[in-house]
Amino acid sequence: MNVTKKIYTLLIGVLTVCGANAQTTYEEMELLTVNEQVTTVITATEPIRFVDISTDKVAGDQPISNTIRLKPKEAGHADGDVLAIVTIVTERYRVQYALIYTTRLQEAVTDKEVQMVEQQPFHNPAVSLSTEDMYRFARQIWTSPARYRDVSNRKHRMTMRLNNIYAVGEYFFIDFSVENRTDIRFDIDEIRVKLADKKVSKATNSQIIELKPEMMLEKTKSFLHGYRNVMVVRKMTFPNDKVLTIEMSEKQISGRTISVNIDYEDVLNADSFNRSLLTKD
Repeated sequence: MNVTKKIYTLLIGVLTVCGANAQTTYEEMELLTVNEQVTTVITATEPIRFVDISTDKVAGDQPISNTIRLKPKEAGHADGDVLAIVTIVTERYRVQYALIYTTRLQEAVTDKEVQMVEQQPFHNPAVSLSTEDMYRFARQIWTSPARYRDVSNRKHRMTMRLNNIYAVGEYFFIDFSVENRTDIRFDIDEIRVKLADKKVSKATNSQIIELKPEMMLEKTKSFLHGYRNVMVVRKMTFPNDKVLTIEMSEKQISGRTISVNIDYEDVLNADSFNRSLLTKD
């Protein structure tokens, strides 16, 4: 067999294998046995963005970001019946399971964790930066020295300050901290991000745009002397007559509220930062 023929034969073999791997039947999927008296909980290793249940024989919901719950709607099926195919798409992979009915409760799957071998890599166009990468970048920023020294606000013997802003892909990473110079613990009620006019002291609702953070690094709800966090917000463009405000409020009805204003110029400077910090392993 000459070299050309060998290469041709090898190429045909590779294409045949690739073609076989590109198609999957339910018999080749991971099988999960289900019963109408048992809730089957599937936990992914990262946030789930999309779920499809191929028939209406199975009910499902998503109580938290990385978990779904499944249960047949009714009895009357025979052992081994395929009730549905469930497709789960996360930020970076997808998995499929065939749901097989069983009349024996002891055989029904109650808890299923998605295994690495089951994950099929998937490019999700709606996800430019995964949650895992967000946390990795945020942790590195949290440990970096502050680049801003003059963006701050003092109130109630507390100081809230901006430490850093980094631009990564479609997101801003905003690093801020609070110094509490009292001996009264601050119990956080909520942290809000707003975009408002600079020159309006009492802005109406129409003049304020509230932004929802994509991620907050720290989940701490209470602090005595010091607090630091990194929040991720989707990039936005706004004129220099607007100001971005981070506001932290306390739980009590008459609780303290403190905020810091981030000017348009400060946001623009995010792109000029040295991003070598974010590329380190």
